[in-house]
Amino acid sequence: MKLDDVKKLHQKKYRKQLGYYLVEGEHLILELEKAALKQPYLNGVTLYVTDNYQQWAAQLASHFTVVSVTTKQMAQLSDTKTPQGIIACVPLPLMKPEALSQKEQSHGQQQRCIYLHEVQDPGNLGTIIRTLAWFGNFRLLISANSVDPFNSKVVRASMGAIFHVPLELDISLEDLQERFTNFAYLDMQGNSISSEKFTNYDCYLFGNEARGVPFEALSAFNADAFTIKGSGCIDSLNLASAVNICAYRLSS
Repeated sequence: MKLDDVKKLHQKKYRKQLGYYLVEGEHLILELEKAALKQPYLNGVTLYVTDNYQQWAAQLASHFTVVSVTTKQMAQLSDTKTPQGIIACVPLPLMKPEALSQKEQSHGQQQRCIYLHEVQDPGNLGTIIRTLAWFGNFRLLISANSVDPFNSKVVRASMGAIFHVPLELDISLEDLQERFTNFAYLDMQGNSISSEKFTNYDCYLFGNEARGVPFEALSAFNADAFTIKGSGCIDSLNLASAVNICAYRLSS
């Protein structure tokens, strides 16, 4: 890929058009290398490095293509004030709906589905992805009009978890009705998530940071409400915190 095209990957429309996104920094590149051992599509990664990272990059997996760039070129590729000197151009993953495999069903392994409706904050989304990767067996469905998970801020906040969590983008509320039969969501008046019933749903709905999940959708789904018990001193939790607590409950 030409450097002029790589620069364009900071914009969502070009990521979608060209089929790649950017990952910057030592930690994320090391996580990328680990993920590539289990996910062959990641072998199509190209590393752009300055002179001071040539030797470091040479020690990575040989299936990564390494391209040398000048410090000036690196500054143009990076969206940080002080570029580290190493950026990866990573193929976007396939993000198609997948049914639970027969093998998973036979072993009783259940992949939980988390749905985010119009989430806007990159830090929230990155943190959620990081938590779901930590616990494992989660699939993340994201609606249209949400922040792009391949936005550089989300990628950094995920700390490499972006390579490990199955994602599906632009999933509408109508799509959910065709795929799942029972839904749970959070509401101050709901039952406690400590209830055993909380663990028995196909899909868990979480809404926009300010507006939540549209009420009409919840009514159409006949979704069940649950709550995270608190002291009552404040009236809401940060979205990422709420998802994280629920993920812990579902994994315990």
